[in-house]
Amino acid sequence: MPPSLLWDDARVFLAIARGGTLSRAAVMLEMGIATVSRRLDRLEEALGVRLFSRHQTGYRLTDDGEALLERAEALEFAGQSFGDAAQQQGRVAGCVRLATAENLANPLIIPSFPLLFAQYPDLRVEVISGVQAVNLHRRDADLAIRMVRPESGNVTIKQLGTLGFGLYGARSYLDTRRAGLTSPLFDEDCFIGWSESHRHLPAAKWLTRLLSGKPCRLETNSLAAQLSATVAGLGLAVLPHYLARQVGLVCLLPAPQADQSIWLVLHTDLAHSRRVRAVADHLLQLFEEKRSVLTQPENCGYLWSEMPAIAPDSLSQRGDP
Repeated sequence: MPPSLLWDDARVFLAIARGGTLSRAAVMLEMGIATVSRRLDRLEEALGVRLFSRHQTGYRLTDDGEALLERAEALEFAGQSFGDAAQQQGRVAGCVRLATAENLANPLIIPSFPLLFAQYPDLRVEVISGVQAVNLHRRDADLAIRMVRPESGNVTIKQLGTLGFGLYGARSYLDTRRAGLTSPLFDEDCFIGWSESHRHLPAAKWLTRLLSGKPCRLETNSLAAQLSATVAGLGLAVLPHYLARQVGLVCLLPAPQADQSIWLVLHTDLAHSRRVRAVADHLLQLFEEKRSVLTQPENCGYLWSEMPAIAPDSLSQRGDP
């Protein structure tokens, strides 16, 4: 007689599907590898199907496994919702998965967590950053900070603020630029821009209009690389005010057409989870306190004080739509 189905074994199935190996699944579940393997065997025997094909490089879902993946995720979501409901009757505890851009996580969000953890000592946060988009419906994360407003889905959305941009350069580059400048505009400058895959970004579009067809000396697919290149004195770049300010760059020109709204997004079913609500409220307060830092440049008077022959209106119009 086959063993009865244990619903908790669905966690093992999902961990292996997400990790691709028994060792990664064991780390996720905080179990031994042998225990993970044994529970997978028990689940496959109870279901009467093979969920994974075994390879030297890891475990891959079979067709039967693919067919059951969505239902296992729904089972996981139901279990987490049940746990959230129980937590509402007691303390704020458990893990919250937050997806956000690395350029917001490292300099802004993570440094604010001591205050959050002091208020909720039983709370844990997993920060997911990187270029890969997360799916809130699949529970890749509990809430996300995005630069594009979602247009559909069962999500709750709140605008956190605006990320302001400007045209920045290193003091070393600007001193050299001033000494050799013969043209009043940017015709003789070197620029750092976005690669082709990121030309849709407002900052990339603004820079394209400003350059009027002139190519950039350096193109990258990351904001961190552009920041590093600007600090190194390779040229001028359109950067967020708060990042440029932290590394001592000088603002030549504000770029309001490149500004981007910042959105807090969470699955509507989690809107009343105490642990998720605690993190969401913390982020709302943080971005409210940092509103002017994120939106406004500290000083954008370099061009006008150092080069009075340049007309500000003529520069602004070049970057306008």
